[in-house]
Amino acid sequence: MSNTPHTLAEEFPGQSEAIHNLKISDAHFAKLLAAYDEVNDEIHRAETKIAPISPSAESELRKKRLQIKDAISKALSH
Repeated sequence: MSNTPHTLAEEFPGQSEAIHNLKISDAHFAKLLAAYDEVNDEIHRAETKIAPISPSAESELRKKRLQIKDAISKALSH
């Protein structure tokens, strides 16, 4: 398991099965998951200074992660 905070399992506790089912049945949802993981990993690398970026770039990544998380939440609620 990853040490990266804000994993989808943490963000959507108890919804692992629903996430998995949507991932295999909905290509758009699968792309959302991949995008979330990519952005979340970028933020983690920036926070840990592995790949530092400017504060404004980090802020934009956080906004992007939140938008993707909202889209995932909306898909899960349907």
